Amino acid sequence: MTYRKVCGSSARFAARFAGSVMASVLVASAAMAAPAPKVPPVDQALMRDMVKTLASDALEGRGPSTAVEPKVLDAIIARFKQAGLQPGNKGGWLQDVPTVEVTAGNVSPLVVTGAAQPLTFTRGKDFVAGSYRITSKTDVRDSELVFVGYGVNAPELGWNDYAGVDVKGKTVVILVNDPDYETATEDGPFKGRRMTYYGRWTYKFEEAARQGAKAALIVHDTFPAAYGWNVVESSWAGAQYFVQTPNDGADQTEANGWLQKPVAEAIFAAAGQNLAQLTAAAKQKGFKAVPLGLKVSFSFDNAIRRSVSHNVIGILPGKTRPDEYVLYTAHWDHLGHCQADAKGDDICNGAVDNATGVAALAELAKMNRAAGPAQRSEVFLAVTLEESGLLGSEYYARNPIYPLAKTVGGVNMDGLYPVGATRDVQVTGGDKSELTAILRRVEGEMGLVETPEDHAERGHYYRSDHFSMAKRGVPMFAVGRGTDLVVGGKAAGEAASEDYTNNRYHQPSDEYSDNWDFSGMAQEVELYYRLGRALADSTVWPNWHPGDEFRAIRDRSLAEAGVKTK
Repeated sequence: MTYRKVCGSSARFAARFAGSVMASVLVASAAMAAPAPKVPPVDQALMRDMVKTLASDALEGRGPSTAVEPKVLDAIIARFKQAGLQPGNKGGWLQDVPTVEVTAGNVSPLVVTGAAQPLTFTRGKDFVAGSYRITSKTDVRDSELVFVGYGVNAPELGWNDYAGVDVKGKTVVILVNDPDYETATEDGPFKGRRMTYYGRWTYKFEEAARQGAKAALIVHDTFPAAYGWNVVESSWAGAQYFVQTPNDGADQTEANGWLQKPVAEAIFAAAGQNLAQLTAAAKQKGFKAVPLGLKVSFSFDNAIRRSVSHNVIGILPGKTRPDEYVLYTAHWDHLGHCQADAKGDDICNGAVDNATGVAALAELAKMNRAAGPAQRSEVFLAVTLEESGLLGSEYYARNPIYPLAKTVGGVNMDGLYPVGATRDVQVTGGDKSELTAILRRVEGEMGLVETPEDHAERGHYYRSDHFSMAKRGVPMFAVGRGTDLVVGGKAAGEAASEDYTNNRYHQPSDEYSDNWDFSGMAQEVELYYRLGRALADSTVWPNWHPGDEFRAIRDRSLAEAGVKTK
């Protein structure tokens, strides 16, 4: 059972992808052509020892780019060596991940002019802002405001909120989530209640930059955002982390931020517009952006610190197709020293999050080594800076050691909870790709069933390291045990999940205990082994379903690499 906010089912959504049925059948047929693999035993003692090591106070919560990072890396490399992996980066184990930390200070009020009276809003209470550009000063001055609806440009859906408007040098105001998020079902161009990548705030800032906007401001609304303003305010109050780029983010907007919904309503009213009415219009295909006839100004200083963290990479070369790759990922970092609890403990050990995932990574390496070489190469990637915004996996995806066009797919592991075995599997993101065919086969082998995803509108598929690969076209499994425990049933499983979320997640109490039950984690590792090995021993190249937001980029990358798919 994964503690994470990632659970779900894909069964009831398959019919939505009519064009994918035959492709899925072909993938399923190819996957089933080979007999079910013989699964080496899961070494629970090894996993227990590795979690205990990584979550110890001696490693101080595994903060990246801190004095303790070399000790963490040494511990992971030692386990990778014991598992029989070869160094995965041109004879070395590490990939440098250059990052930059930017902290905004001296933030001015946000001032809107052009109406009868200027409007002035306060940082924190009314708005937040920061910059993706690495510059000492950000100054947005008298920038025209343009409402661009949901800020979506989706050619495969014939939807472009930027059509017919030039936003270069202007500040765009954007709604959060997808245009059809209020739909109770998953019907609609953007999968209805289930959030797509177009609904994520990160996408909206990226698209605004591609359109040449000077700044981008998202209107916060609790339900479609999936969290309250307090989360936005706290998340943007301190340092922001980014992967270093050669141009220091010069291709990004000068500033990005959020507005409280009442603030946006006041701005629209000053422009003679009604936010609710324009929101309703923006839900319709063919919506045209609306210049508000107002200008916005705000500024802040940026304190900049550059640093380098590291990904750890190992490989088991393939037997017959070593230039085709299956990827296993888990993040090794956690929060390091954090706010002390009542006992004065200020180390966020991250035992579940994600010492368990790295232990699973090492155990999968050992199991695959014991089974002998797969047909394809298997790459084991322990990434850094997940807690800072998926930065380690993002850097690898931008600078892959093994070409993404030759990466067949992969499995991501983010938090295995120490309770017993379950009867069900939870799937993040629904039925997005032809990986579903392999998952269904493995479920049958293990006697497991899928259970529905809770809160599909929250877009959990886009919040862990598999997403860095997925948005560049590589299909990734994001699955885990469900909450229907073999001993105790669903009530006990949900209670355990809630206990972790409420009492341990991102707190010093996320610590290892000798009383942990590793039997359920062993079940989950077996699931990951079967999924990854099915990819590594097959000839299939699973793709995203037609209409999925990642299909077009995968089609292009495979065509450029000369990969022929059925």
